[in-house]
Amino acid sequence: MGGCLSKPKPGTSSPTVELKIEVVLPEKDRGKEELSAGGKGSPRAYQGNGTARHFHAEERLPAPHPYPGAQDCLEAAVCHIKDLENGQMREVELGWGKALLVKDNGEFHALGHKCPHYGAPLVKGVLSRGRVRCPWHGACFNISTGDLEDFPGLDSLHKFQVKIEKEKVYIRASKQALQLQRRTKVMATCISPSAGHSSSTNVLIVGAGAAGLVCAETLRQEGFSDRIVLCTLDRHLPYDRPKLSKSLDAQLEQLALRPKEFFRAHGIEVLTEAQVVTVDVRNKKAVFKDGFKLEYSKLLLAPGSSPKTLSCKGKDVENVFTIRTPEDANRVVRLARGRNAVVVGAGFLGMEVAAYLTEKAHSVSVVELEETPFRRFLGERVGRALMKMFESNRVKFYMQTEVSELRAQEGKLKEVVLKSSKVLRADVCVVGIGAVPATGFLRQSGIGLDSRGFIPVNKMMQTNVPGVFAAGDAVTFPLAWRNNRKVNIPHWQMAHAQGRVAAQNMLAQEAEISTVPYLWTAMFSKSLRYAGYGEGFDDVIIQGDLDELKFVAFYTKGDEVISVASMNYDPIVSKVAEVLASGRTIRKREVETGDMSWLTGKGS
Repeated sequence: MGGCLSKPKPGTSSPTVELKIEVVLPEKDRGKEELSAGGKGSPRAYQGNGTARHFHAEERLPAPHPYPGAQDCLEAAVCHIKDLENGQMREVELGWGKALLVKDNGEFHALGHKCPHYGAPLVKGVLSRGRVRCPWHGACFNISTGDLEDFPGLDSLHKFQVKIEKEKVYIRASKQALQLQRRTKVMATCISPSAGHSSSTNVLIVGAGAAGLVCAETLRQEGFSDRIVLCTLDRHLPYDRPKLSKSLDAQLEQLALRPKEFFRAHGIEVLTEAQVVTVDVRNKKAVFKDGFKLEYSKLLLAPGSSPKTLSCKGKDVENVFTIRTPEDANRVVRLARGRNAVVVGAGFLGMEVAAYLTEKAHSVSVVELEETPFRRFLGERVGRALMKMFESNRVKFYMQTEVSELRAQEGKLKEVVLKSSKVLRADVCVVGIGAVPATGFLRQSGIGLDSRGFIPVNKMMQTNVPGVFAAGDAVTFPLAWRNNRKVNIPHWQMAHAQGRVAAQNMLAQEAEISTVPYLWTAMFSKSLRYAGYGEGFDDVIIQGDLDELKFVAFYTKGDEVISVASMNYDPIVSKVAEVLASGRTIRKREVETGDMSWLTGKGS
């Protein structure tokens, strides 16, 4: 039950201070372990096939206790009560690891000190509205529970007990939790057998990216105990796709979001290399390429996007890639090592690939139709500053032109010919010129598509068909803080948030999407962070030094700041994201002065 399945055929040293104690779970987790079979203690019922179901405590997989035993625990004094003021955070050492100590509204809280996503030090993040926001990628954690409240990432933080005694602050913690620095929420287990009923499922999720995986996990976290099937065109279990272009030789085990055992343990069935070709919404059936049919009660469409390819002469020669899989990325690195690489497209994917290949390839060239990289997204000035950084790292740019021909020798790429008549030597070519929604299989389904092929959804991620939800790169949705403007935001973080909202509404929780878009890129060991939605900006206010790549850029439309980007200016982007998330409008005049003290996050 669960795990990775093939689709059915048709048919350290000891600390100085130690005290053995009895550990008490945080209220939220304690409540989950004590759910009763009666309606009062049970989570919200799920309406499946016309019947209401609750899961019972005895139906759960036995969840490992986060604190295995008293001998695993320690207690230590970490500071005086006057050492921290309200709104301050501090990393404290507990011998077996560190904790984040927070003082908020006169109360102390202690939790894991690293963001479980990529390990960012949360002490450098932003404390606001009872949560701490990661300085790197914007994930938010509740300081009272440690729970993940906004994305990216999958896991929450451990919450440790705090007591005040003789004006000293003590933290009581599990050694194991201090070392792990992450906590997976308690989940229900599946009680619906699948072996003999393989042609129907309660929830079918098409697409195993961030949206699909978070949807499945959220359902289990909220107590859903019926069958969940996650199907993907990929041959692998869900993995961290944004890493592919930033670290091309990363191996699958470094990319996997969850191990195979996780899916088996939580009863999430994954059908790999499984292509849905049509959806019959009237009979609630998905039809796969080989004719296999799967009935569903609720459906999430998260098919993602398909990369655009070149349409020039010679487009089918060997060694021309779009980076879609770990195998693609790994092969590009092998082919580029000591040889000539050409990247077509100076967007995020293309520029990340170009940056990574500079230390591997003999030469790296970038071909782009625009005047500067990132111009439409980051503006002319920021784009030129980044272009200079690349040029100083031996990347050659060919701007305001495009590919007219790919020439081969014995079937393999040898030259890239540009419309400017320039001929580039090339042993490998990576194409990153955008993507289109992978929704062709829905054209005759009755599920609404717009003129570009995107799936329009409301704030609850519902399509025009009852019981059918959509999330991720293939949707347009109303962006709450931009006056509900219908937008498409193909960001990893946004896909997480949409997957959770879809799951919550499958369970009739009436959740709405409200997250502030947040993205990041890494090039030459430098990170650029971005929050907001800047399409249509009419001015860019830059503070700092572009030449030194230490800056913050505010993108404005009229009198309003609509997005922000920064390099070497943490946690400015996370602070702006938190301000926008609070519902406050940032005015252009506030950022023109250069005085950004109002945006400075607190930490020590």
